[in-house]
Amino acid sequence: MSDRLYIFDTTLRDGEQVPGCQLNTVEKIQVAKQLESLGVDVIEAGFPISSPGDFNSVREISKAVTWPTICALTRAVQKDIDVAADALMYAKNKRIHTGIGTSDSHIKYKFNSNREEIIERAVAAVKYARRYVEDVEFYAEDAGRTDNEYLARVVEAVIKAGATVVNIPDTTGYCLPSEYGAKIKYLMEHVDGIHNAIISTHCHNDLGMATANTISGVINGARQVEVTINGIGERAGNTSLEEIAMIVKCHHDIDINTNINTQKIYSTSRMVSSLMNMPVQPNKAIVGRNAFAHSSGIHQDGVLKNVQTYEIIDPKEVGIDDNAIVLTARSGRAALKHRLHVLGVDVDGEKLDSIYQDFLKLADKKKEINDDDILLLAGVSSARENNVKVEFLQVTSGVGVKPVASIGLMIANEHFEAAATGNGPVDAAINALKKIISRHMTLKEFTIQAINKGSDDMCKVHMQVECEEQIYYGFGASTDIVAASVEAYVDCINKFRK
Repeated sequence: MSDRLYIFDTTLRDGEQVPGCQLNTVEKIQVAKQLESLGVDVIEAGFPISSPGDFNSVREISKAVTWPTICALTRAVQKDIDVAADALMYAKNKRIHTGIGTSDSHIKYKFNSNREEIIERAVAAVKYARRYVEDVEFYAEDAGRTDNEYLARVVEAVIKAGATVVNIPDTTGYCLPSEYGAKIKYLMEHVDGIHNAIISTHCHNDLGMATANTISGVINGARQVEVTINGIGERAGNTSLEEIAMIVKCHHDIDINTNINTQKIYSTSRMVSSLMNMPVQPNKAIVGRNAFAHSSGIHQDGVLKNVQTYEIIDPKEVGIDDNAIVLTARSGRAALKHRLHVLGVDVDGEKLDSIYQDFLKLADKKKEINDDDILLLAGVSSARENNVKVEFLQVTSGVGVKPVASIGLMIANEHFEAAATGNGPVDAAINALKKIISRHMTLKEFTIQAINKGSDDMCKVHMQVECEEQIYYGFGASTDIVAASVEAYVDCINKFRK
């Protein structure tokens, strides 16, 4: 029977320490409930003594979430622990996470102390926390740079004092996977009573090894992993929840399982990205926009013949509808033929060869070929090519002025006009557009990308709009962000399938 790996999510604590990504209590509750739906075992809800806002968030999350354990972080200080216990008052399952630095660097420069005193403080903190809760986790900060013999002494002491979980953080992301795995193995083999507690990993990504270190820790005996959605966190971030969940799911030889409902990974990733205003990099493993996109001709041909040739994960397993065949100058005949077939055009032989040659010429001029381009190359008029066009756009905004936008659209050779206000010039323009277009549309993603540099910067807007449970991508480019945004939204509208 497979071992159980517990997922400890610290998106709302370590993840929220990213500058500019702070959430209010309502937003934190929204994320916490999504994490519960995802199947996370432990939610680290905050550091209660750090601020009234953090205290309140921990308390309100404790009320809102049902079955996951709610965890509150503290230092090895009695007042911290008192405040954490108070914040966790309403939690059905509660945990206090206390600890202290154990590396020589921390002991000397941070605490101006010595090894024996640090062990005494660690034991005292655990015993004090056990007065409030049965589930106490101890973290040995900077364990990655703590020598194994001393670390083993600390771990053994806190387990005897009542710690139920012991966290071994690679606080600076310094360890190599082999070193971190060996550290966990050493503890498993040299700590008396090690099986009375769960050993946990907490790895940072400063050198890009957080996921590798975490998996190495699991292979060597750790049974809890501390992770964040999208790998967010201080500096270069933390271990990504989605990466660990899918590694464990794909590698049956690890013989371990989690409680994660992987089909909710993508929606959770989008929620966190949106609420924290932190876009996911396109090439991010599992949840990036390009994670299941193929542009190389060799890859496209293989995927079209058998998806497993270049995909080890079914996109549907993480909540993505399908993979994407992206047509570029590197695409081959197989990909072009497939896209034409999807668009209802079946060609072969010399006709396909002719279209393909024209396709390559166009692809050298454009970064990406869209469906309308393909239909034109095949000599088929796109039914929706010029369905909606922007005739004019006028926006008024400024300090102390409510943004107002007026827009004129040409739809199927008929002229329409509308005006609206909004929270900003882009919002006003989109609101005016929605007054004309009667369909229910939800803006799911909005990203601005600079194309060149200078005072006349050209920007490209990437937009994702949901209409009738279908997702449409739109793009717009202009030196005016508002104009580019409207162009992207109209591009989505023109792609709506009737």
